Amino acid sequence: MTNHPTASIWDQLPEIPDDKPVLIAGPTASGKSELALRIAERFGGVIVNADASQVYDCWQVISARPSPDEEARALHRLYGHVAFDQEYSTGHWLREITPLLTASPRPIIVGGTGLYFTALTEGMAEIPPTPLHVRQDADQMDLARLMSGVDAETLTRLDTNNRARVQRAWEVQQATGRSLASWQDDTPPPVLALRDTVPIVFDVDKIWLLDRITRRFDHMLESGALDEVAAMRDRYDPSLPACKAIGVPELMAYLEGTMTLEQARERATISTRQFAKRQRTWFRARMKAWNHLDLSN
Repeated sequence: MTNHPTASIWDQLPEIPDDKPVLIAGPTASGKSELALRIAERFGGVIVNADASQVYDCWQVISARPSPDEEARALHRLYGHVAFDQEYSTGHWLREITPLLTASPRPIIVGGTGLYFTALTEGMAEIPPTPLHVRQDADQMDLARLMSGVDAETLTRLDTNNRARVQRAWEVQQATGRSLASWQDDTPPPVLALRDTVPIVFDVDKIWLLDRITRRFDHMLESGALDEVAAMRDRYDPSLPACKAIGVPELMAYLEGTMTLEQARERATISTRQFAKRQRTWFRARMKAWNHLDLSN
């Protein structure tokens, strides 16, 4: 991927005091990880992952996790430390990142999972774990049936095109007898107030981003993404969150002979574009008070 011009980055950044954590959110392929590296090198800090796909140890290339060369430029935490079949939720991430907030050097938290940032800076409801049988029931349902089992108030707060979010709401309601909205309304104070951070969100041109998404997936293929997916072929389980990472189902279909490589490439690129659209919608709705950064010009 082409780096952003250095001058344009520093011209647009807010002041970065030494004692404040830096938050960097943005859609996939927007260049946020490179910005985190530059800030770490110039101002100091440890880069902490806030991307749900990058926690898994099986996906280096396909999740665009920092390369060994990039990891050598600065300290990195919470990358590739979770087994593919291990349960890992926003709650797990929040518990892992909390001790890093007061450690030295200061954290530079970067990723595209909006829910992680929301839990960190707005608080997270302390919802009991979902029993396995409830999750297994939900896995067998289509989106329409899941939505029919979620209360109207919760539905107004969800991206109803995002099956994972709708399923989570259904599971909470079934397992606890309370709606997700009710749990959210009882959310405790956040572990990190937004005012105590330097919050940056990438708000970039749509066409610029779509071009970068296409080029990045091609780069992934050139860098060994297919070999990475092939290595997981015997352990692949489409119901696992790790195996739902964009590009994994598509390349697995190619390996199974149900798609050509060009079809897999096209579908993965389309899925990435759709995901980036959902990310942009989330960030614009939930991160209005953040410093918006546009490096696409």
